[in-house]
Formats: sequence, C-alpha cells, structure tokens
Amino acid sequence: MQASQPAKSSLFSAAVIVAALGYFVDIYDLILFSIVRVESLKDLGITAPAEVTNQGLFLINMQMGGMLLGGILWGILGDKRGRLSVLFGSILLYSLANLANGFVQTVEQYAWLRLIAGIGLAGELGAGITLVSESLPKEKRGYGTMIVATVGVSGAMLGYWVGQKLGWRNAYFVGGGLGLALLLLRVSVFESGMFQQVQAQTAVVRGNFLSLFTNPVRLGKYLRILLIGVPLWFVVGILVTLAPEFGRALGLQGEVTAGLAVFWCYFGLVFGDFMSGGLSQLWHSRNKALKVFLVFCAVLVGVYLFGIKGASTTTFYAVCFVLGMSVGFWALFVTVAAEQFGTNLRATVATTAPNFARGAVVGLVPAFKYLSGELGFLTGAAVLGGITLVLAFWAVSTLPESYGKDLDYVE
Repeated sequence: MQASQPAKSSLFSAAVIVAALGYFVDIYDLILFSIVRVESLKDLGITAPAEVTNQGLFLINMQMGGMLLGGILWGILGDKRGRLSVLFGSILLYSLANLANGFVQTVEQYAWLRLIAGIGLAGELGAGITLVSESLPKEKRGYGTMIVATVGVSGAMLGYWVGQKLGWRNAYFVGGGLGLALLLLRVSVFESGMFQQVQAQTAVVRGNFLSLFTNPVRLGKYLRILLIGVPLWFVVGILVTLAPEFGRALGLQGEVTAGLAVFWCYFGLVFGDFMSGGLSQLWHSRNKALKVFLVFCAVLVGVYLFGIKGASTTTFYAVCFVLGMSVGFWALFVTVAAEQFGTNLRATVATTAPNFARGAVVGLVPAFKYLSGELGFLTGAAVLGGITLVLAFWAVSTLPESYGKDLDYVE
C-alpha cells in the first residue's frame, strides 16, 4: 500500500493528472468500436447494411453488458481494496483486451473481447473521480473532476483520427499500447487518505453493494443518480452511433459516417464538460447546472430529429457538435454520484453509476427497435429520448444538493 495523499492536494496534483490521462485512454477505447463499427464488420465479411446495423448493436450490447458486470466488480473492489487497485487492474484488463481485438477474425471473437474490454473499461472513471474527490478540498472538487472529464472525452477525437489514418486493427493496438504505457505513470499516485482512515476502522463495512438496496433513502438516491446519466447514453449510444441510419432517415444531402459523427459529438462534449463543471462551481450548485444542461439537451435532440431534414452533412455534423455540448454533464453526474455517499460506499456508487448508465444502452436498444417499429425511426427516437430526459430532470429536482459537502464520513 502506498502512502496516503496529503490532506489538501493541488488542483494539478498527480491524482488529477493521472485520472485525466486514464480517462482519456478509457474514452478512446470505449468509443473506438462506434468509430470503426462499419469498417471492422465489413472487413469480417458482414456487408449487408441491415446486418451491419444488427451485428453492430449486438457488439455494443456485449461491450455495455461487460461494463455492467465490471461496474459492480470494480466498485466493490474500490471500497474494499482501495482506489488505486482499481486504477491498475481495470486499465490492465481493457488494454490487453483491446490489443487482442486487433487480431479478431470472427464476429463471435469480436463479441467476447468487447465483453472483456467492457469489464475492464468499467473501473477507470469511477475510481479516478473518487480519488480526485477525496484528494482535493471541497471547494475545488468540481474543478478537479472538470479537468478529468474535459481531458478524458477528447480521447474520442484521437480514436477517430487513429481509426481513419491507421485502420481499425491498428487503432485497437494503439489503444492497448496507450493503456499499458499509462500504467507506468500510476506509480506516482497516492492512495486516498479518507479511504485509508476508513480501512483502519475494522468495524466499518466497506463495498457492500447490496446495502444500496436495503435502505430506502440510499436506494432512492442511487436510483435517481442512475436516471441522470441515461440521456447521455441515449444520445451517444442511439443517435450518434446510428448516425448513418439517422442520416438516411433525415434525407440528408450526402452520406454520414459514424466515426465523424462521434468525433464531432465528443468534441462538443469537451466544451460541455468544461462548462457544466465550471457553472456548478460558479453557481455553487450541482443541481442547477444539471437542470440547465438537461433542458439544453432536450432542445438539441428535437433539432437533431426534426430540424435538419434534407440538410447537408455539414449541418448534421454541426448539430452533432452542439448535441455533444448539451450532454457535457457527464463529469458533473459522476461527481454528484461520488458526493452523495460515504467513504465506505463511495467507490461502489461512483463506479457502478456511470456503468449502469452506460449499460442502459442494453435496454435502450430494444426499446428503440420496438418504438421505431411502431412509430417510425425518428418519432420512436423522440419518444424514447423524451422519456429519458423527463426522468432525469425529475431525478435532479428531487436529489439533495451536494456542492461543498464534507465527504469525510461513512454510511
């Protein structure tokens, strides 16, 4: 076990820098499949457009299913063994899985490796945000997590560039290599002092995932936190990942590529995460900033689905950029998750919450298929998006404010 972090760390401490770089590699690997989906499946012999869509959704579900499993695994380990153990273990697993992804020859191999990669990818963000939140003074927490997210989401843009220039197999090799290189930087990071204090208290139960469901107050907070993150993955997992299909449904003047749609969406996310984190600090309110961004997102979903029919692909990508800005409350969402619970459950919540929100794609995909079959491609997406946004807004409105909260306590 490494020595504990100093009580008051700098905003640009090793913990913040390494968490930011770790999330950068995490997002690169997480979103890479969406970028290379069409190219990789065609290279594996899947050429019919409908089959590319169906197999692509299957592989996304495998990756997201892995993240659901990994979220629970790494969250519990983060509270039982420490934040650093998760940072090391998760990045090692997903790095090796992504290296192996570069060698796949069948869709079945692809699917199992996306599952394993998903399990690995599940640990990075929650452990990093938890460590940063516990290492910084409460007045600076929002700035620290803002830096982590702003740097991290830009990994998607590197993924697009590498995928375009080097091909899909080499893109997986690069992602795995970046992850392994990052392990060398982890030696400079200290364990959370708050965690070590709780670890020394043998009477305190740590990482009890089931305890979230046995106490009505904890369960209510946890479920509301999960609902806040779902709209982002509706946008990324449905609207942006299926951008070529939406482009055809909108009758756009030209062919849309998923990789470029993801690039512009995540470029927008960089600015959105910076703005949402900054506003929550400026207004001294996480909830107020979240509400503003959820309304912003609702407007942009409407523009995406009904405001650009017959437009140029340039207009479409511009809307993807602003749509990405509107869901740039991801870091704020994970920060709120970390701030709502005590030290003995904080990593469990901060790790499971974003992964359960990401894993919501597993449920969103069949719901979208059903609604689009009943109501049409665009209207079905609008109904599904509306449901996720209304539930998220309600969740924020009923969740206790957490800005400036003292985190040195246990459940």
